[in-house]
Amino acid sequence: MTVGTPFHPRTAPLNEKLQWREWSGYFAASAYHDSHVIEYNAIREAAALIDVSPLFKYELRGPDALRLVDRLITRDATRLEPGRVFYAPWCDEHGKVIDDGTIHRLDDDAGGQVVRWTAADPQYRWLRLNAHGLDVDVADVSERDAAIALQGPLAREVLRAASGEDLSDLRPFRRRASNVGGIPVDVSRTGYTGDLGYELWIPADRAVEAWDALVAAGEPYRVRPAGMLALDVARLEAGLVLIEVDYTSAVHSHIPAQSFSPFEIGLGRFVDLGAGDFVGKRALVAEVAAGGPPRRLVGLDVSWPAIEALYAAEGLAPSAPPTVSRVPVPLFADGRPVGRVTSTGWSPLLKKMLALASVGVAHARSGGRVEVEWTVEARRHRVPATVVDLPFFDPSRRHA
Repeated sequence: MTVGTPFHPRTAPLNEKLQWREWSGYFAASAYHDSHVIEYNAIREAAALIDVSPLFKYELRGPDALRLVDRLITRDATRLEPGRVFYAPWCDEHGKVIDDGTIHRLDDDAGGQVVRWTAADPQYRWLRLNAHGLDVDVADVSERDAAIALQGPLAREVLRAASGEDLSDLRPFRRRASNVGGIPVDVSRTGYTGDLGYELWIPADRAVEAWDALVAAGEPYRVRPAGMLALDVARLEAGLVLIEVDYTSAVHSHIPAQSFSPFEIGLGRFVDLGAGDFVGKRALVAEVAAGGPPRRLVGLDVSWPAIEALYAAEGLAPSAPPTVSRVPVPLFADGRPVGRVTSTGWSPLLKKMLALASVGVAHARSGGRVEVEWTVEARRHRVPATVVDLPFFDPSRRHA
């Protein structure tokens, strides 16, 4: 049965059009307002509150908590000091990505090291299996802890007003304990929008109080709730991959072509082959030694004039899809299939049609020309596109 998140008593009355979707067994707002673009504008121009409580959350506690992290993620977990956050994928023994998420080193306590692990898919069994022989306790705290993303150029001001603290020195991928309206929270400089932003980890039984405090503090800064449709546009502009859309988890793949290594989905920079003997390392070393994988994730700048011309030929006004399409479509070069587009959408900020695509390495070079399948009036056409470097949008405030 689908249930509301800890914030549901506040988010439900705000969802004017009752646009809900299911996310890991929870109700998640697709959009709150007449148009999700209103919420997207809050992310890019002011501040937005995004309920991300349905993320799976695990707490690793004990003397060997970091050793377990080091066994699994593709980065060197020995560098994960208290106060730091790692974004990383983790793989199966074949070097194919199971999931990706954030790993937060919390402050040590009397029981030893403490780590918060977030994921899109359930990982409890995988964590427990790989904890064999280690002195570490793995707890699923998904229901204990609520989570909200405060994102946008004014997010820092909202957080300062809500907490009474100046967190301007909290660098990207750092975290610290703080408060919201006197409620203890953990604040991480993370998010899924490619913008300035924070994620707040809150005791579920005090989530409504925290929401009220954030809304009251954010009123002078035009804070708004934002749903999944707006978030999808923002993450596409940021060139961030989405599991089961831009890649398939190795757990769910049925054929080899559905499994992806980190190097195939733009996460190669998060692979440290000099790190410990993590799961999948041997396969990734072999992949690199063989010259790398045969496909890559790329960004595409899809020709809008070409799309306009297709609609004009049918006597129609051009149409830009308001939401991100997650339907894969073929990608061509020299008349032959060379890959597939995984996410496609119009960027209100960049005024461009953008796409993420998995493409053969021969056509993955920036500046290369390819063709995207585009359907108008039930007829399939091809429009030109240019391979570009990711991310599409990377504001300096994100790193400040």
